[in-house]
Amino acid sequence: MHITQGTFSYLPPLTDDQIRAQIQYSLDNGWAVSVEFTDDPHPRNFLWEMWGLPMFDMKDPAAILLEVNRCREAYPGRYVRVNAYDSRLHRQTTALSFIVQRPAEEPGFRLDRQESHDRSIRYTLHPYATERPEGERYPRG
Repeated sequence: MHITQGTFSYLPPLTDDQIRAQIQYSLDNGWAVSVEFTDDPHPRNFLWEMWGLPMFDMKDPAAILLEVNRCREAYPGRYVRVNAYDSRLHRQTTALSFIVQRPAEEPGFRLDRQESHDRSIRYTLHPYATERPEGERYPRG
């Protein structure tokens, strides 16, 4: 299963040149860029771990790509994404978010069905990855 979250998630993995182009697009729009990572990509888990602080004053896409690559090297078996924040409305609104690294194997989700009162049926997503402890959810490499 291929996790589809954020922009470009239905496309093949982006190359470093394509990532740099998206970072440049973000900077051209005046957006601050940040890098995040996780081993639990559940759709409701939108708060990933931050790699350093958001790069509010960084204007060089190569320097930001260097931080992306440092995060990839530090966490080779986790999801890594780039976010761009638009502060024009005086709040940090996510203008662009895309995954730049995935684990080699994505175990996916199971759909659990539960019957409730008044013949209601509830569905929940159970990520297979969370059956292992944090940090051991995906093989390294």
